[in-house]
Amino acid sequence: MLIREHPAKIIDGDTTYVVQICGEERIDGTWEGWLEFHATDINQPILLTEQETSQPNRAAIEYWADGLEPIYLEGALARAQGRLL
Repeated sequence: MLIREHPAKIIDGDTTYVVQICGEERIDGTWEGWLEFHATDINQPILLTEQETSQPNRAAIEYWADGLEPIYLEGALARAQGRLL
């Protein structure tokens, strides 16, 4: 589920990505969050991170999303591309 779109666009080489911050409630009521990178070129694949955070509720996921800085997003993109473990 989309939590919000980050205002910063991430550029990697010739590709510009729109970052969507997503989350989902688990069976136990806690929430997990991940990032999706959507290239502005629709012919490029959507890249997803694995779980980036675990929070007690949706409000906490939204708070986490508000604090994400572009440098964090760059590292998350590298993880989604498999460049970093």
